[in-house]
Amino acid sequence: MNVTLAFALFPILLLGAPVFAQSPCVDCLKAAQEQLKQCLGNAISQEDKNSCAERQQAKATACESGECEIERAISQN
Repeated sequence: MNVTLAFALFPILLLGAPVFAQSPCVDCLKAAQEQLKQCLGNAISQEDKNSCAERQQAKATACESGECEIERAISQN
């Protein structure tokens, strides 16, 4: 039953994804957050966790100066 339900819902999920697509800025920031979660899941020491946070901050900054800045420029015009 669960397998049938999963197969029935999967195409709906694939077709519905573009409808709910976020902006490139939000997508970039969410990707940075997901990378942080994965990194923290694999971190062993506090130093590893600090490194994860630094990488996430660098990625978020890159998003802000890249996709987010472009998006703001477009929305202002």
